[in-house]
Amino acid sequence: MLKVQSIADALNRWAPSKLAEEWDNVGVLVGDPAAEVKKVLVCLDIGLPAIDHAVEIGAQMIVSHHPMIFRPIKNVRLDLPLGRRLRTLLKNDIAVFAAHTNLDSAVGGVNDVLAEKLGLVDVKMLDRESIEPTLGRIGRLTEEMSLRDFAARVKSALRADYVRLVDAGTGAIKKVGICGGAGADFILKAKFYGADAFVTGDVKYHEAQAAVDNGIHLIDAGHFATERPIVEVIAQRLRAELPELEVETFERESDVFSII
Repeated sequence: MLKVQSIADALNRWAPSKLAEEWDNVGVLVGDPAAEVKKVLVCLDIGLPAIDHAVEIGAQMIVSHHPMIFRPIKNVRLDLPLGRRLRTLLKNDIAVFAAHTNLDSAVGGVNDVLAEKLGLVDVKMLDRESIEPTLGRIGRLTEEMSLRDFAARVKSALRADYVRLVDAGTGAIKKVGICGGAGADFILKAKFYGADAFVTGDVKYHEAQAAVDNGIHLIDAGHFATERPIVEVIAQRLRAELPELEVETFERESDVFSII
């Protein structure tokens, strides 16, 4: 019988915890590593709907991209959302594992999946000096595209409800930098390596201004849309490596933002 640690080991072989950023919190966050697991639910975020669904389908473990617990907990109050989540998880013996920035950086992880979705080729890490995989990627389009045509591709490929454009006035796009989630810190590095455009989420006003000043287009497709594709990839990876494990993805997740 598989254990929580068996699933954790399989995911750590793909996305070692050493790849996580110092501020991050990854690995087994709730539960007993020795507990038996027959069924896993994979999701992007661990909210009450995902936990309730795990209970409904009889899952013994949830694997998420975003950690449910980021910082040390000073109290567990059942009148607050985190306390209610923890109570339901513990009451139903459901373990929680998170693979966050380690999976962003890992080969075949969030950023490589994003690059593939967007049709990029000759994909490389943005940090050329690192021996280990790191955050961010840069690649080429197979043919030159206008900003609006490429933005339409991004929206369609990621099934995003919307994208935000920042037109730097520098013409067509051939080379593209990317970072799933909130990756605006890498805009200027992508420009340094010749990117005509950068795709990420959560871009702030002054970060957009800096992009224009430095002559690189931006496409903000949102945090959710740039990372959600990894959920199915995690499930596929677990099914391939642990064929005896039942794996289900939580399909009722959606972006917390909407446009009116």
